[in-house]
This record gives sequence, structure tokens and C-alpha cells, in this order.
Amino acid sequence: MKNKVFKLLLLIVMIAGFVACKEKKDKQTNPNIVFIFADQYRRASMGFLNEDPVKTPNIDALAEQGVFFSRAVANYPLCSPYRAMLMTGQYPLTNGVISNCHSGRTQYGNYLKKETTCFSDVLANNGYSAGYVGKWHLDGPKPTKKGERVEWDTWCPPDRRHGFDFWYAYGTHGRHYHPYYWTTDAKEDEKTFVKQWSPEHEADVIIDYIVNSQKQRKDNAPFALFWSINPPHTPFNEVPESYKKGYEGIKAEQVLNRPNVMYDDDRSLKAGDGNVKQKIGMATDYFATVNGVDAQIGRVVEHLKTTGLYDNTIIVFSSDHGEMMGSHGKMHKNIWFKESWEIPLIVHWPQKIKAKVEDLMISVPDYMPTMLGLVGLGNNIPKEVEGTDYSKVFFDSEGIQRPDKQLYLGASPQEPGEGKRGFRNASYTYVEIKNAIEPNTCFLYNDLEDPYQMNNIWGQNKELDKQMALELRELLLKMNDPWVEHNHE
Repeated sequence: MKNKVFKLLLLIVMIAGFVACKEKKDKQTNPNIVFIFADQYRRASMGFLNEDPVKTPNIDALAEQGVFFSRAVANYPLCSPYRAMLMTGQYPLTNGVISNCHSGRTQYGNYLKKETTCFSDVLANNGYSAGYVGKWHLDGPKPTKKGERVEWDTWCPPDRRHGFDFWYAYGTHGRHYHPYYWTTDAKEDEKTFVKQWSPEHEADVIIDYIVNSQKQRKDNAPFALFWSINPPHTPFNEVPESYKKGYEGIKAEQVLNRPNVMYDDDRSLKAGDGNVKQKIGMATDYFATVNGVDAQIGRVVEHLKTTGLYDNTIIVFSSDHGEMMGSHGKMHKNIWFKESWEIPLIVHWPQKIKAKVEDLMISVPDYMPTMLGLVGLGNNIPKEVEGTDYSKVFFDSEGIQRPDKQLYLGASPQEPGEGKRGFRNASYTYVEIKNAIEPNTCFLYNDLEDPYQMNNIWGQNKELDKQMALELRELLLKMNDPWVEHNHE
């Protein structure tokens, strides 16, 4: 009799446990997030746009089935400023990451602050398992003085990881073939070195995270995984031969099809990176890397499908900034031309949002509040956020108060009130440059009539010049930008 009672009680407990687990699983309605951003990946290098000669079938599919933001920009087209805007929802002069993080700038507070509430903090505080894989580049190495060797990479201790409970990352380095990482529990002197192309290795890590074979994340809870892919950032030539083969025997002149490409430096522009003659020959390696990055993204997407997580996972594809690749006689980034500051932005969620092309003039500080709004956490957006929640745009474009311009800026932590400021509206790109010695230099382009920005029309229409300067001033005044005080009476 006692044995029967015991068995009955055991069966009741087992059934109760099964029901509790099922209810817990059923309550797990929040979507997963896989936020991918590839460093130095320009907007033109998405195959479906038919601009650069690249093959990106996986990114193309995300765009075709998701929402492609056709006017996305990196407001400050540089690695660390983009990352800080993404994580904080604030512009650089507010979050303090005013340029790339390295030891020479740490003394000026040029790093992500421990006390700041970040995108990942909000997710972690609301039941998400949060993971980060790849390049971080938001910490300040130990300060060095002028003349001392500048250090770029640094370990991020657990108390500065802003809610990320899975960590497979490094500060910053250019080791695409032989990268190293700090794992979740590793100490500063415990790097993991890998002999594998970094995007491929990181895709392996992410696939294992998705499968959760080693309990990298909580069971029965949504996850938010951020994947920062270093390529196609320099060095361009560190890309597997399998991707290079598609460009064998092809010269840069054959693949750089934009009419604004120059094979000599334009020294009249007081911004951007030069050395075009030495670097432009690697254009085919850049495009080969783009193809390789797409292939690794495809592997991750495929595993989301095979594990049954695809439909309820939001996949975002974006980039820190673009790549000039010879346009206007410049290389790389940190300049206002489209090749540098236009970036991909695709948001894909099969279960909830319909495919479309969206021309919202979205800015990077808008990403955090918009994504939080999309996953139902709009009420948890920190009050310090400067970006706007545009999550309604995924479901109904009517009635949304759309921005009419996007800020462009460039400054230094030493002199935040100087440097470059500008904006883009529906028709024009306007930029002013100021330093302590020279008078203002202005650039104005009619983007509708001159889509490759080959003709600076500033000075040709005084009324238009005056209007642009006034609009810029009004925009900067709203942001309490000291640049206004430095540059206007």
C-alpha cells in the first residue's frame, strides 16, 4: 500500500514538473536577437544593390525577407564611436567616446563608462541571456603620455561587460588569420589563440552558442547575441584563398566602378585617410572578404533554421562604417562621403514583420530604443537615451514623426568643441570643418543631382549656404554641442 502511494506521489510530482516546464517554455514569447555588425562594411557592398561586384546571397536574402533601411548612416563613421552609440543610444559628446579608444585617449575619458546603462544591460535585466562575440573596442587601455607607445587592445573585466554573461571577445586587433580572444571566465593573461580565419571561427562559436551544447546561455529564456566581425576591416589581404579565387587576374580598375574613384590622393580634403596609391590595389581582396563574411553569416542563419529558432529570432545586419576605397582620392573612413558613412541596416524577423524597403532617416543612437521597442521593452528605455524609438515603423509607417536630417560629426577627445559637423537631409549633404588655426571650410553637395558627390557647390548660392549653416546651428544647439560656441558669433 505504501509503495503504491509513493509511486502515485512520484507520478504527481513528475507531471507537475512537466507542466511547470511546459508553462515556462510557453511563456517564453520574447524573440531572440542576433545583432551582426561587420567592421568597415560599406552599404554598396550588398549584392542586391548591384553596386559593388560582390556575391552576398545570405545578406541579400535577409534584406529581401526583412526591412532594409535604405538611408542608414554611421553618424560618426569610426569604430568606437559607432559601438558606443549602439550600446548607449547616445551621441559621442554625451557618452564620451569621441574617437577610437586607445591608451593615448584614455586620460580624456574616451571609453564606455561602467555606470552607463547599455542596450545589453536592459536586455539582461529583463530576462535575456546576453552574449558578445568578436571585436569590442570600447575600453580604455592604461593611459600613456604623448611620445609613449600607444596601446590599442585591452582586456575587458567582467564588471565592465554590461550584462553580457557570455564573452568571447577582444578589444581590438587586426589578426584575421591568427586571432585571439578572452573567454567568459578568462583572466587578463589567459588569451585563447586560434589558427583559423576569424569570421569562420566566430561563426563556429556562435553556432555552438545557438545549440547551447555547453550551457552557454540559460535554458527556456530568450538570448541576445551581438557578433562584431572585424573583416572586411584592414588588413584586406588576410582572407582565405577560396574567396580570392573569384577575383583572380582582375585589377582594381576593373572592380572599382564608381565614377568618383581617384588613383591619386586628393590633398585638398582636410579629412579622411590617404595613401590611395599604396592601398587601392587591394580592392579585390576587400570584395573577396565581403563574400567570405556573407558565407559565415549564412552558416549561422542556417543553424537558426535547423534548431527551430529562426522564425522567432530577430536578425540585424549593420556595420560600424563604410570604406572609401579610392572614392574622392581617399581610403577607409572618418569622412562625410557616402562611401564612408552610409552603412547597411537590415532587420529580419519572419514571425512578426513584413518585408519592405524603409527610407526612414535613422541614426545609430536610434538603434537601441527601436530594438527595445520592437521586443516589447519600450518602457525600459533609459531616460538618458538621445535616440528615438521608431519600432512602429515595422508595422505601420503612418503617423510616425520622421526625422528630416541625420547628424554627421567628427571630433577629438582633446578638443570636442572643434572638428567636423554637418548633416544630411532629403536633398543635400552639408559639412563644416573647423580647427584652431584655419577658418571654416565648407562642403555642400546636391545629392539628388550629384549622387556621387563630385561637385562642391558651396559658395554658388549664398541663400542656400546661409540656410544650411542655420540648420546646422539649430541642430547642434539642441544637442548642447560646444562646437556652436567655438564657431559662431
